[in-house]
Amino acid sequence: MEALLRRELGCDSVRATGHTGGGCISQGRSYDTDRGRVFVKVNSKAEARRMFEGEMASLTAILKTNTVRVPKPIKVLDAPGGGSVLVMEHVDMRHLSSHAAKLGAQLADLHLENKKHGETLLREAGTVGRGGGQEERPFVDRFGFDVVTCCGYLPQVNDWQEDWVVFFARQRIQPQMDMVEKASGDREALQLWSALQLKIPDLFRDLEITPALLHGDLWGGNVAEDASGPVIFDPASFYGHSEYELAIAGMFGGFSNSFYSAYHGKIPRAPGFEKRLQLYQLFHYLNHWNHFGSGYRGSSLSIMRNLVKTPPRPCGVAPAEAEWPSGKEMVDGTCIC
Repeated sequence: MEALLRRELGCDSVRATGHTGGGCISQGRSYDTDRGRVFVKVNSKAEARRMFEGEMASLTAILKTNTVRVPKPIKVLDAPGGGSVLVMEHVDMRHLSSHAAKLGAQLADLHLENKKHGETLLREAGTVGRGGGQEERPFVDRFGFDVVTCCGYLPQVNDWQEDWVVFFARQRIQPQMDMVEKASGDREALQLWSALQLKIPDLFRDLEITPALLHGDLWGGNVAEDASGPVIFDPASFYGHSEYELAIAGMFGGFSNSFYSAYHGKIPRAPGFEKRLQLYQLFHYLNHWNHFGSGYRGSSLSIMRNLVKTPPRPCGVAPAEAEWPSGKEMVDGTCIC
């Protein structure tokens, strides 16, 4: 690895440090170089390059918003012996604690950045001498992403769509259900999904959704802090509904009330929030089912049963305020990292 880094990064000196990290998907190690310390993620799977290129694009996109800190990506390389590596900036991180509220505020800033950018472009277009040239970064008015990203090691379909409900149903839940059908042919799951598809539009009635750049896999293992503030990493980004981001955060804990208060101080909960949160959690439970097995089947089916039996919400009627998930819904202590 040292020889590869010297050659590809143009370094004269590369030395492994004692800093290691990783989880059930990839492993990582830090290296000191004459150009600074870097962190290298390694994965031996044949599909690792696609996964790391999606992560690099995600980190780059978040970095450009100047909202919340992420490690600066450097390069994707072919690994010695097969697979790929992702080289990025090394950040001395610790468990998120004192900067939880700041993370909530910065995450809301990330989710609002595209909307505010669009508003700025509109104002400048109406100003004499502004808006006449080609914009370096346009407003994103559709849902998707320019490249494939992976939540865990499974690829996500990010083809651009104008309608969020169509995007979520066809490009998030349906691929997961296809994998369930292929692996087990689970009849109850397929029947529930067939019924749930008819209910989904009711959950978005009267809701206007502006595409927001998302981290995409924001569980407690993908957030941290250093002396300067919060850091998020291991993204699986795309432009989607901001509420989607909070689903896996509520499933596996690690986020304090101060985080949620700061976030919703900038992005208040809209009517129907709790039901949509369950719908978004369904994706993550199905994704865990397809990664780790049928231990997540019960949670997946429970959500679908609950959403299928829920009567449509009359227009203009908000649901009763509900408490945030307690963070104790973890099935077997496993999460994607």
